[in-house]
Amino acid sequence: MSEAVSILLRFALYLDLMLVFGLGLFGLYGDRRLLNLQSLLRLTACLGGLLSVASLLFMTQAMSGAEDWQMLWPHLQMMLWQTELGWTWCLRMVALALVALNTRMAPLFGAIALVTLAWAGHGVMHEGTQGVWHVLSDSAHLLAAAGWVGALAAFGVALRSTSLSTLHRLAHALAAFERMGMLFVAVLIGTGVANYLFVVGPKLDGITGGTYAVLLCFKLGLFALMLGLAALNRSHFTPLLQRALAAGDITVASKALRRSIVVESAAVVLILALVAWLGTLAPG
Repeated sequence: MSEAVSILLRFALYLDLMLVFGLGLFGLYGDRRLLNLQSLLRLTACLGGLLSVASLLFMTQAMSGAEDWQMLWPHLQMMLWQTELGWTWCLRMVALALVALNTRMAPLFGAIALVTLAWAGHGVMHEGTQGVWHVLSDSAHLLAAAGWVGALAAFGVALRSTSLSTLHRLAHALAAFERMGMLFVAVLIGTGVANYLFVVGPKLDGITGGTYAVLLCFKLGLFALMLGLAALNRSHFTPLLQRALAAGDITVASKALRRSIVVESAAVVLILALVAWLGTLAPG
């Protein structure tokens, strides 16, 4: 039960912090009029703070075995002030508070909050120079994934509208996302390969046996599905929406694009759940 709670908290933190950074980044290259970014960023930043508190308390309790607050408090102080995990937790809380106070700085402070997660997974399994490169690779992977997640969230919210002006802005935002999306995919593939080599090494053990291998293969399959849907959106659904807007009949085009975004978003949720689970496992 405790392992399931840990995975659930990790999943919720991954999703929330990716939305903080991803939505903030979308505000830089997308159309901020598509959605109320300020409210969404404040909401996700506050939720991220609450999830971080819950995660720290749960982790400290699990490690110490404390049964009440009086017993837990000394362990919590030690965790906060005497461990790297505690220091990165404090940095995350400060970054999230700054996002809530100034949403225009969400791309910067959201990125800082997100990369603190790299200190709570396989990124810290190495020391020295190799450890630094592993954390940097993990961080780049998280940021690229968050950029994609934030864009999907923005497009999903915009597609709930039937306003022609909103859908016109959405069509322009989808076109603007094409280059950013290609960059995200390139970074995800490059850092994904690097992270596999860091964790498993130049061998196939990580995909040929055990729970870790099954989950990793499932994750890769879902990622391939997302790539296919993204290509379909770019080559078919986005041009279809643009033609429909020009013709004044957007019903079919908006429904088709909405279904594609829903499936892609569901794949994202499953991938993040798998990432949260994989972070608790050792290869093989």
